[in-house]
Amino acid sequence: MTEAVRPRIGPCNLDRLLDGLRAVAEPSRLRLLAICAEGEWTVSELVQVLGQSQPRVSRHLRLLSEAGLLERFREGSWVFYRRAARGEGAALARALTALLPDDDPVLALDRDRLAVVRETRRNQIARWFDERAAAWDSERDLAVDGGRVEAVLQRLFAARRPRSLLDIGTGTGRILEVLAPYVEEGLGIDLSRDMLAVARDRLDRARLRHCQVRQADMYRLPIPSASFAAATLHQVLHFADDPLRVLAEARRVLAPGGLLVVVDLAAHHREDLRIERRHRRLGFAESEMSAWFAELGLVEEPPVRLSGRELTSVVWTARVAGEAVACADREQQRLVA
Repeated sequence: MTEAVRPRIGPCNLDRLLDGLRAVAEPSRLRLLAICAEGEWTVSELVQVLGQSQPRVSRHLRLLSEAGLLERFREGSWVFYRRAARGEGAALARALTALLPDDDPVLALDRDRLAVVRETRRNQIARWFDERAAAWDSERDLAVDGGRVEAVLQRLFAARRPRSLLDIGTGTGRILEVLAPYVEEGLGIDLSRDMLAVARDRLDRARLRHCQVRQADMYRLPIPSASFAAATLHQVLHFADDPLRVLAEARRVLAPGGLLVVVDLAAHHREDLRIERRHRRLGFAESEMSAWFAELGLVEEPPVRLSGRELTSVVWTARVAGEAVACADREQQRLVA
């Protein structure tokens, strides 16, 4: 491996380094580290991928967490694991996963099993959305009246006037409708066909000819990099099995100076929302969102908190470093269509 591509571990206490190396010196634990580099997973999901017993997988996870290679966090009755993002162990974890061979048959099989877990979960969520498409706007108003959130977004976009907007997880197209007066072009993407049917009807009735919707996966946006001036994620991230990956895709399609706006729930303890509304995450702490923005090289702006009777909505904003510029020209935008 050349110097140009060698993973850099950085300063690390020798004992800590040895602890980390000992923790991964076992095939199942090395596989778990690779899997947890792909997102956030519960123990039951990791059991499905490894095909081992729950007690055995839990023991492996405990050792990796104690070595600082994995982060463990609890939300209600669920416990998630992901590759460490901070601390001495995080640098070692990144270096070790960078060294893993892409063509290893065991790791390839794990990725295939992980894809099945992802696909099953996303299909369940998509079916749930399809059943509720007509009433989706009221479903989103969990924390505060939707009008209060929309007013914040309108003030934000009125002040900045980005040329183009990508609304990720557009649902019924409500955010496109609200922000259409402030942009020249708008594109909404969603995986649910029923949601998109409602969105198309809404945009047609409002005669918003400069806005359109397309079916697409928020984890794999079929959109050129650096091609939008703004992107919104309105009450979407708490459904994501890998929120950071969704944010990274949004960051990828933003031009220099581009604006990212995330509207979601503050961290809460409404466990019933997991079953009744298929929430993957029980909101987000501001420190967690700030850490993700920093990891993606985004410059965070002060968030706006809107308290409701039970829950709180937060409007997070961040921008891509660099001078604000217009997005790619209209012809490049039409390639997306």
